[in-house]
Amino acid sequence: MRIAIIASGSQGDVQPYVALGKGLQQAGHTVRLLSYENFENLATSQGLEFWAVPGNVQEIVESKEMRELLEKGNFLAITSYTAKEAQRAAIRWAKEGLVACQEMDLLLVGAGGLYIGLSLAEKLGLPLLQAHVFPFTPTTAFPGILFPQSLARLGGWFNRWSHHLTQQILWQGVRSADQVARQEVLDLPPTPFFGSYNSPHLHRYPTLYGFSPSVIPKPSDWNNTHVTGYWFLDAAPDWKPPSALMEFLEGGSPPVYIGFGSMVSRNPEETADLVLQALERTQQRAIMLSGWSGLRKDNLPSTVYLVDSVPHSWLFPRVAAVVHHGGAGTTAAGLRAGVPSIIIPFFGDQPFWGRRVAELGVGPEPIPRKQLTLERLAQAIQTALTEQTMRQRAANLGAKIRAEDGIANVVAVIEEIEKRGTT
Repeated sequence: MRIAIIASGSQGDVQPYVALGKGLQQAGHTVRLLSYENFENLATSQGLEFWAVPGNVQEIVESKEMRELLEKGNFLAITSYTAKEAQRAAIRWAKEGLVACQEMDLLLVGAGGLYIGLSLAEKLGLPLLQAHVFPFTPTTAFPGILFPQSLARLGGWFNRWSHHLTQQILWQGVRSADQVARQEVLDLPPTPFFGSYNSPHLHRYPTLYGFSPSVIPKPSDWNNTHVTGYWFLDAAPDWKPPSALMEFLEGGSPPVYIGFGSMVSRNPEETADLVLQALERTQQRAIMLSGWSGLRKDNLPSTVYLVDSVPHSWLFPRVAAVVHHGGAGTTAAGLRAGVPSIIIPFFGDQPFWGRRVAELGVGPEPIPRKQLTLERLAQAIQTALTEQTMRQRAANLGAKIRAEDGIANVVAVIEEIEKRGTT
């Protein structure tokens, strides 16, 4: 099949879809990935055909306004800000998508590409396959990802309602941008005010979920869905760590990993100071990820090594614990490595994953970014390193996840779709 994958967001959002594209291509399908131009190297390094959409999500995240919003963690305010950018980007995505998806057999989209994907599927008459990395289908089993999971005590009716409200929050943030793209580029009628969640394009084929059933078991009321296992993109076979990093790893006990990915801080020096004080208090070595600009520090102690980037699949099995923001991809990598995770959520689905890690007993209670203190971080690090029951649970869960093959399961679903389409 000729498959177009639409992926937007940060690198952590895009990477699972690059992994899917690679797996589908290796299975004999033709794959074209549509994403922001700054992810071209990520896609082409895996042998994928890449179709660039003008724009650079890194520049958006690093803006002064976004820094302040991420620090506060107000998802509605962040959605409002990104909605303005979405209006500017909508026409570009529609124009590029209209050309890139010509003569394709299937569109595969996650939440970030869902709405433009729906419009393109409608315009071009293409089948659409949803593939998400966080729960998006309403269920009575647990609340939506934007709600405190403690509210599950309100019962199944609330849980299902919260998922519908989560869908509306995401949709209303891009509704005006969607209307502009449909009207000015695609020549389509406006989408209904409450979105196209009942569109036949969304329900013709199964919905795929790229997380482990050992992390989130498939709810009994999820029909026509597959919880496939994670979609991991491993380090390139020819990737080699810097010699200085290897020397650091081999020069003492396994360090703690600390990094917040694409989450930025208004004062990265202050964040670095807090982290260094927590490490000193717990007498731990660490590898700190600078990220895009979230952490940086001159004259680090010899017990701390700063890296710009390193494949999680290679590094995480070599550390004692991982401290991170709770993005879906980083959470998955930490769980796969079989070491405890300490999650410092900023916004979005990150609190959901922090709560899930704690409920599974493979990490301490999450610490919201705006509540991060020296004392709380030091205590969490100490707990993750010394609580043997937690460490054993993490190791056991990691073994289960490593035994799964989420990408192969997706390939099997798509090949079944292809088979049905030709019979």
